[in-house]
Amino acid sequence: MGEQKTALVLSAGGMFGAYQAGAYKAIAETIQPDIVVGASVGALNGWPIASGCSPEHLIERWLDPSTGDALKLFPNAGWRNGWFDPAPLREQALRIATDYEPKIPFGVVVVQLPWLSTVLVEHPEATAAHLQATCSIPLFLPTVEIEGRRYLDGGFFEKLPIWAAVAMGATRIIAIDSLPDVGLWWLRAGINIARLFKPSRSYPADLDLTVISPSEALGDANDAVFWKRENVERWVELGERDAARTLRTSRELYAGRPEICPIVCYKTGPKVT
Repeated sequence: MGEQKTALVLSAGGMFGAYQAGAYKAIAETIQPDIVVGASVGALNGWPIASGCSPEHLIERWLDPSTGDALKLFPNAGWRNGWFDPAPLREQALRIATDYEPKIPFGVVVVQLPWLSTVLVEHPEATAAHLQATCSIPLFLPTVEIEGRRYLDGGFFEKLPIWAAVAMGATRIIAIDSLPDVGLWWLRAGINIARLFKPSRSYPADLDLTVISPSEALGDANDAVFWKRENVERWVELGERDAARTLRTSRELYAGRPEICPIVCYKTGPKVT
């Protein structure tokens, strides 16, 4: 039997990323990941987590109003002039990359143009520019050029990059999905169309996977974009509660069967998508 490695996988989700901070608080009480992978806001959370950031510190970051500065509308926002100023996001990505240094394997997922290929970039190759790129939502934020190539949001095709954790050697995965279906019908339709083009994935038959997702509605598209303290507080509390319940259920399912699942997890097979 090979070495067992546990990965924490963090989804896209904009301001809903605060839910991940709450979920991580519950996870960290019993599980320390060997690998961290993130797409979009999941990468902004994942970089500090891989650096040894405590759950309490991560939550404090989300409670800081400056977190909401990453998405700032242009004064003349619209399809002609663009919607969001990329400078605040670039500055926040640079602060994260400067203030934290991953101590365990960390991967960020981006989508490369022009072929719209999904790419995993592992630290130390991953930089502040990759953190900015993985959050660059198509049509709302400009793509980011890195070494002559352009990249956009890592959650564009797949909000939860489980495949990337497998590629990094994970045998057990705890995944936090903080991106429910939100927004106007045309926004939901656009997301669904994009996901039709996601690559076909296959996973090891013995992959252990737990997915933690919201048990209640997080909010609408505006909530996903604009920071509000009351929202952050609610999402953090909900994330911690959902994660604790999911992990508890997993322990009950596999109680007395450590040979099948020696850590908290749900057993899955190749049908995982």
